[in-house]
Amino acid sequence: MINQILEIVGLIFIVIGSIFLFLGALGIFRMPDVFNRLQAGTKATTLGGMSFVIGIGLIQPDWFWKTFIIVIFILLSNPISSHALARSSYKSKIKPFFKGNPEEMDAYKDVVENQSSDSEY
Repeated sequence: MINQILEIVGLIFIVIGSIFLFLGALGIFRMPDVFNRLQAGTKATTLGGMSFVIGIGLIQPDWFWKTFIIVIFILLSNPISSHALARSSYKSKIKPFFKGNPEEMDAYKDVVENQSSDSEY
């Protein structure tokens, strides 16, 4: 009985994860620039991957602790790698998509300029 409940809950998690992974792929395809694509891909694939792996862990209880470690790794590595990619894209002078004056929205510009002038160590 408990195995059937775990299997049903696991399948629900897998379906939810698949939906979020699909939406993340769609967001990467539809967004206009690298920064929006990173945001859409990271948030959706983090939640989708975690849900998918948790579902597998619930269906196969012997694998639960292994899948739990994988979920923790996804939770830690996916946002950090996205941040590193966004920061390197910004420092490579890739301009974000913006309808209007791009100088008005660039609040990060002052931070980068202050860091480069303050780093004398």
